Amino acid sequence: MTASAEDLDRLGEGGRLTVFGRTLALSHLDKPLFPGRGGAPPVTKRELIGYAIRIAPVLLPYLAGRPLNMYRCPDGAGRPGFWHRHLPGHAPGWIPRWPPASPGAGPGQSYLVVDEPAALVWAANFGALEWHAWTSPASDPDSPSYALIDIDPGTATSWADVLVLARLHRDALAHLGVRGQPKVTGRRGVQIWIPVAAGTTFEQTRSWVEGLSRAVGSVVPGLVSWTWEVAGRRGLARLDYTQNAAAKTLVAPYSPRAAAGAPVSAPIRWDELDDPELRPDGFTIRDMPGRLARAGDLFEPVLAGGQRLPSLR
Repeated sequence: MTASAEDLDRLGEGGRLTVFGRTLALSHLDKPLFPGRGGAPPVTKRELIGYAIRIAPVLLPYLAGRPLNMYRCPDGAGRPGFWHRHLPGHAPGWIPRWPPASPGAGPGQSYLVVDEPAALVWAANFGALEWHAWTSPASDPDSPSYALIDIDPGTATSWADVLVLARLHRDALAHLGVRGQPKVTGRRGVQIWIPVAAGTTFEQTRSWVEGLSRAVGSVVPGLVSWTWEVAGRRGLARLDYTQNAAAKTLVAPYSPRAAAGAPVSAPIRWDELDDPELRPDGFTIRDMPGRLARAGDLFEPVLAGGQRLPSLR
């Protein structure tokens, strides 16, 4: 059973709500969690939980079986947050976890695994404003599901520069016949997820993405730095192939970001990279459900099966 918006509204400041067959104790529902943006009112915890209820069935295939790192902001996105990688001792016993609960296991030894949609709603109520899952399953942590292209802008990188780099990657993938899906990060960047065949290693995905991104970067050398240290990049963008590593996480599709307006890491169509209205933080938890209803899950092709990465030589 899924709770409706009316059920959530009837709780007042808190209470018990049955969501996807689980009863959750919700609290402080009218607490502002994200500052308003552009004159809009702040986004409340009630809205975040409502968004989690709506998005959980769509997001579940991207999270199931994968340990989840939660970026928590109990005092809201206007205050510093922190990473919460392990479940607290007070987490309900039904919460899926990895490693699985065992006799004698103490608190703080397991990751949350969103194997059912109610677990995502629990995380939202726990103050997790961002959801970052492993890119490999817990059952085989050394085998990535995706090769990851992360266009990470520097302080001197404009959104127009990010789009140039994203379009060049789009063209390179099309030339190679490789299927991938882009999403804006909800911050300043763009990521591209490329589903890979079973048996592909992180060493292979990292090497392949590095080769592709270095080829792209050579076309526009004035936009990209390959220096590891931020201070040495001169404000240029980094094409961060090092994200292809075991236990690394990238923000999940449809995850909120801890910023004003509650922006979302939103999947986009490739042709939207040519839309002058596109912004990296232009989609929010308030408008994403409507976009999903109109466009469907634009990230779904990454679930359609992996592929062998072709030679770049």
